[in-house]
Amino acid sequence: MNLPSFLWLWKIAAWSMGLSLLAYLMLAVTGVLMFRARTLQEYPLFFSFIGGSNKARSLHYIIGISMVSLVLLLLAIGIVGTLGHFGSLGHSSHLVAGLIVVVLVLLSALSATQIRARRLWARPLHIGINVVLFVGFAWVSLTGWTVVQKYLP
Repeated sequence: MNLPSFLWLWKIAAWSMGLSLLAYLMLAVTGVLMFRARTLQEYPLFFSFIGGSNKARSLHYIIGISMVSLVLLLLAIGIVGTLGHFGSLGHSSHLVAGLIVVVLVLLSALSATQIRARRLWARPLHIGINVVLFVGFAWVSLTGWTVVQKYLP
């Protein structure tokens, strides 16, 4: 394809990846705070700051939805940019790493919707997926760095 420079697309991808990692960190913090409040019956100052534990859960969901959206945006940018630049996919292990991260993020979001008092399996599954997602984010970041080097002049 004869398309213009994809530099603007990679800038959007870089911002999206940075914001995805920030969202992941914020989800970890709010998740730990919710866990602490649930198990210790001790409500951190954060809860009073945002208006209670229900608002903390809502904030956790909003950040999670944002992360899902950012990761799907990254998937679209990766596919469009790679097809536009190379004409085909699969030029590095970044594709596999990215697809695994997308699947893990979607599984995490799906498992989050299943967390209830009677579904004792959902919370450990959600936490376990997010621990594995940390490794996935590290892998996709490292492989992404090698991909970025191909596009730099």
